[in-house]
Amino acid sequence: LAELVSGVAKIAANHDLVISVIAHAGDGNTHPLIVYDPSDAAMEQRAQLAFGEIMDVAVGLGGTITGEHGVGRLKRPWLAGQLGPEAMELNRRIKLALDPEGILNPGAAI
Repeated sequence: LAELVSGVAKIAANHDLVISVIAHAGDGNTHPLIVYDPSDAAMEQRAQLAFGEIMDVAVGLGGTITGEHGVGRLKRPWLAGQLGPEAMELNRRIKLALDPEGILNPGAAI
């Protein structure tokens, strides 16, 4: 947890952003909060890059990109890197079996 918080602090400094880490310290479940002005395109781009770097740090430390809330559209680009191709294919097959017409939660990660 300390390495994650230190990594997030470095990412915040590198991208000139304010990033807070709110956590359930007992189980290591963290919620990084990136503060940025969405009307500032450059700042928004830095925030998006920082978010990806935070996901990479979490996985690199043996953690996960998700905890209690699942993987939504924001974290979708990092899911395959965490699970690997075999697990992604298994999830796709399960989704296809349960939703062959793709009408349940269209556009979701799997």
